[in-house]
Amino acid sequence: MTELMRGVNERTSLAGANRLEVLLFSLGFDKRTGREELFGINVFKVREVMRSPEITHAPDMPPAVAGLVSLRGVMVPVINVAEFCNMEVDNEPAIIIVTEYNRQTQALLVDSVDRILRMEWNDMKVPPPMLAHRMGGLTTAVTELPDKRIVMILDVERVLAETAQVGNDIDEYSELTEVGGEHTILFADDSSMARKQIETTLQKMGVNQLVARNGLEAWNKLNELAIRAESSNTPLYTMLTAVITDIEMPEMDGYVLTKKIKADSRFNGIPVIMHSSLSSEANAAIGRSVGADFYIPKFNPKSLSEVLTPILDANKVKLSEHS
Repeated sequence: MTELMRGVNERTSLAGANRLEVLLFSLGFDKRTGREELFGINVFKVREVMRSPEITHAPDMPPAVAGLVSLRGVMVPVINVAEFCNMEVDNEPAIIIVTEYNRQTQALLVDSVDRILRMEWNDMKVPPPMLAHRMGGLTTAVTELPDKRIVMILDVERVLAETAQVGNDIDEYSELTEVGGEHTILFADDSSMARKQIETTLQKMGVNQLVARNGLEAWNKLNELAIRAESSNTPLYTMLTAVITDIEMPEMDGYVLTKKIKADSRFNGIPVIMHSSLSSEANAAIGRSVGADFYIPKFNPKSLSEVLTPILDANKVKLSEHS
């Protein structure tokens, strides 16, 4: 997989242009459906691909965690993705995709790797309800290849949350306090797990919320708010305090959404917070280059609260002056 070793500069040039590169892989022939499904993961999250070394099976592993492998002296958990997806496959998977996101390293055990494809986010669609239900909510986007095969983008953040229990600890929310005042935050994320975590954080802080599943849906809702504010001759900050956006989303990614917000004078003074599992400095730099006011990693309610609190306090002052 020498393609994965290309410099970050070329790959990051896709960001902000609503494009991405996806590593395609298979989990094997599913006896229940009689098909071999094709899945994808953003190359930004992939560190390397290799034949699986010997897996050490340890007791008390979470469901679908096959065990641990040693990679250059570091013990990395291995997630059997077919088992996680409740698929019945004949062959034993032997390839691992080593992924790095949310400052966590884990290996995805898969049957085979296909290739890397350059795609556009606007070609990625929100999965239809029937497919989303069949995959148990694990699919965040789908797209059709020129050869008519369907690619499903897995919610890898949910995989991490459910296997490593990252972001599921209720104690992480116990330190959050209500800030008071009338605030509304719009947040966009294609992961149902991430949306739930943001929703819980905002509820603990006593903040009203508007939810979108991707950047395009968020942009449409922002336009509706701006039109309503103009028609009622009301400052937009009375209806919207801030925007929280993921990066990887079908139809319109967070980079493009942020660029559109920052290029539109109607949203002057509305902070944009990028909230992403792409936690490298390269991704944060791209976020800043498109105008994001803050860039924070996911699955950390305290960090999100610490960024939001001064924003909410400042908006509280503006609201009191307006009234």
